[in-house]
Order: sequence, then C-alpha cells, then structure tokens
Amino acid sequence: MFTGIIQDVGEIRDINHEEQQSHLVFETRLDMSHWQLGDSVAVDGCCLTITDFPNKHTWSATLSMETLALTTFSDAKVGKKVNMEPALCVGDALGGHIVTGHVDGLAQVKSITDIGEHKAFTFTAPKELARYIVKKGSVTLNGTSLTVNDVDECCFTVNLIPHTLSHTNLGELQENDHVNIETDMLGRYVERIMYFQKKSEETK
Repeated sequence: MFTGIIQDVGEIRDINHEEQQSHLVFETRLDMSHWQLGDSVAVDGCCLTITDFPNKHTWSATLSMETLALTTFSDAKVGKKVNMEPALCVGDALGGHIVTGHVDGLAQVKSITDIGEHKAFTFTAPKELARYIVKKGSVTLNGTSLTVNDVDECCFTVNLIPHTLSHTNLGELQENDHVNIETDMLGRYVERIMYFQKKSEETK
C-alpha cells in the first residue's frame, strides 16, 4: 500500500529483457539500509518487488509481461527518471490517498497550460478508465497522488504545483507523452456493489 507522495526521483540503471519477463535495476538516493528482499516499492506508480541489491545505491526487480503491457515500462530506456515511494508502514502519515500500486493502464498528455508558477495538465484516459475519474476526486499518475480539477468525457485536468513539478518526473512531461494511471479504487467498489444490487432487483 502507498500514499502517492513521491519520496525520490530515481533512475533506471540497467534493463535485461527475456522472453517472458524483464529484469530492471534502479538507482535511488533513499536510505535502503532497512530494505529487504521481497519488500515493495512503487516505481512510477507500479508496485515492484525487490529481488536483489547489486550495490548500496541500487536494487532490482523482475517485471512480468502483464506489467510491461500495462505500463510505460514497455518502452523504458536506461537513464529514464522514475518516481519512487517505498511501501507505507503502519503509523506513517497518509499524505495523499490510498494507492495500491496496481496500474490500470496509460493516460496521455493532451495539453499543458502555464498558470503562474503552476501548470495545468490535461490528460486523455482510456474510456474504460475514464468512468472512475471524477471532479475533485483522486487519481494517481506515475505514482503521484493528484486531485482532479475538471473532467470532460475521457479528458481530465490536474494542477501541478511547483513542488510537484520539481520533486517528481511529471515536470518533464511533454504533450503526447504517456503516464501510468491508477484510478481511485473506491469507484470500483461502488460500481461492483451497484452491479449486484441491480442483479438482485432483476430477480425479484
């Protein structure tokens, strides 16, 4: 479980593709002295499991074909900057919102508008995911917890403050770039409950 509050912008140091999986090595400035094999780290919003520690500044993870198909890791290159957040510990502050690290798919940057020191980013989401994005609700982009400012069909807008622009890789986005998106899971629970309520009413 994560909060969507990015703690470091790390870097992909190595990629080894195999037929059914890929092995990636990540570098971070975070203190890894208490990290262990099997721990979870969200990288650009994708929950990955630590499989090795090549040295004191790097750690490794294995990505399945499913993960590669749903995320920006499908075309990631060595040197790419990635947002990182270790798993939430009991007692930690929940500064963002509840994030699972289970990426739903990709959203695309439609436009970027400067608003003083802030930037308004408008994204296009797949139709099957747009239904879970609501005005003033939460959305996770590249692992970053953000508030939805506005929604129009499959497009939604978020406002990025200077801190977010400088402390995540979102500040480097250009039009047409893709980001990993995780919608708020509460919407999915509501939809599932309503589905069974409807089925129950139909059988009465």
